[in-house]
Amino acid sequence: MTGDPAATCSGLVGSADNGVKIDSAAIVAASPLTVAEKGPTPAGRVTPANPEFCKVLGHIVPSDPKAPPIKFQVNMPLEWNGRSLQYGGGGFNGVLITALGLPPAYPFGAPSPLARGFVTYGTDSGHETKPGEPPQLFALNDEAFENFAHRSYKRVRDTAVALMVRAYGNPPAKLYFMGSSEGGREALTMAQRYPDDFDGIFARVPVINWVGLQHAGTRSGLATMGEGWIRPAQVDLVAKAVLKACDNADGAEDLLVLDPVGCKAKFQVEELRCGAGQSGDQCLTEPQIAAIKTLHGTYKFSFALENGLDDYPGWGVSGENVPAFGPTGGWNAWWLGKAAPAQPPAPNNGIAWIYGAGGIQYVFARDPKLDVTTYKPDDHRERLLQVSRLMDSTNPDLGRFAARGGRLVILENMADYAQSPYAGIRYFENVQRKLGKEKTAEFARLYTAPGVDHVGSGAPANVDMLAVLVDWVEKGKAPGDLEVTEQRLETPAFEVTRSLPLCPWPKWPHYKSGPVNRAASFECAP
Repeated sequence: MTGDPAATCSGLVGSADNGVKIDSAAIVAASPLTVAEKGPTPAGRVTPANPEFCKVLGHIVPSDPKAPPIKFQVNMPLEWNGRSLQYGGGGFNGVLITALGLPPAYPFGAPSPLARGFVTYGTDSGHETKPGEPPQLFALNDEAFENFAHRSYKRVRDTAVALMVRAYGNPPAKLYFMGSSEGGREALTMAQRYPDDFDGIFARVPVINWVGLQHAGTRSGLATMGEGWIRPAQVDLVAKAVLKACDNADGAEDLLVLDPVGCKAKFQVEELRCGAGQSGDQCLTEPQIAAIKTLHGTYKFSFALENGLDDYPGWGVSGENVPAFGPTGGWNAWWLGKAAPAQPPAPNNGIAWIYGAGGIQYVFARDPKLDVTTYKPDDHRERLLQVSRLMDSTNPDLGRFAARGGRLVILENMADYAQSPYAGIRYFENVQRKLGKEKTAEFARLYTAPGVDHVGSGAPANVDMLAVLVDWVEKGKAPGDLEVTEQRLETPAFEVTRSLPLCPWPKWPHYKSGPVNRAASFECAP
């Protein structure tokens, strides 16, 4: 930092241009790595070691006095490497992203980006969710919703750059963005709407076709009302049937479906139908089979949304019984919950129902008391089109981002029941159709992680995508096959228990030779 670090840091406090106000700025002492006994996700248990840094908290004043401010945090290391990293959010946001934790898919024991010398920063996206409030309540305010859609990330990015100029005397030489889920949507939004702002972008499990997701998730919830709801023991029944049908297709029985696309075509849920006089947890009823086929099936609109899309792809197979804890897990976490869907959504319902039904009420119909079972998209067509223009990061024309040297990596976890990985696969293929496969290969990669849930559980999921991006952006080293690991949090060194190749689309890991569950045993094959 220029001059005395403490004085430089504290001197950042005050008002700036464009309604920016720096509320506090102070040096924070270095802190050690800690692992909590519990956490909402595996990575959420890890607080990485961080160096001494200048912690800046501020907000951006809204134009609408009824809209909330955009809050942000910027972390500025005393020893800067000239780079910055913006963290994305999750869900409907509403909490301040501190940018002090692990980025998406990050190895648990790797030095944090801040420890590597990056300036890191994040935002609450322009609203704060209070305890007991529906997470979608903010969407009733137009400015708050537009901030959530895209404006807050751009404004905070520009604010962070201005702070770096003040603190270090220079803007960052390279800017990176990493986000997962809603943060993955934000990542792709930045590449599409603001192609000049970032050099390297990583989008894990991005909820890109946002309007379609909210409707498809709600439809899947409606299918489990009453007799369609599936008990936990029956979830195990389905998961075991999927493994029986597909586990050894890759040449090894390792409790992982390594080609979930092929397995979706092969697995037939009707084979689990209850026979005459049969009932209980060892078979499925007709309403339950219909619910599963609804989950797997495409959701269709009667009109086209942004970029010509008129549907949302159904979910895949595998990982159905990954244990539920918060957003971690398979069907019981995201789709089914601990009880059949209720109105209004109850805390023990599946997260997709809580998000989707609330989205229908607060975002699309804008009627918090709406009976979701009576909702029809055609009755709210103009609002759906408006929301799609704001939220759906489905524009395949990344030509400007590519032309200025931007690099993009997308990672889809194939046992993800929060959003359909097939939406991201389709998006990548649309980019290839728009720009050509050769041109796309110059700046973008899609990786698919078999057996991994939305937040990184169920199969090997840890890989240093920040290093991958830096190597590609700054050294011209394009990524090929990568190695993804599964780490044990209970050991001090985060012992690697399994590893697999992470294959660029459309390849899948395939058993080669040697002891099963070692990376050398598998290779990426068409």
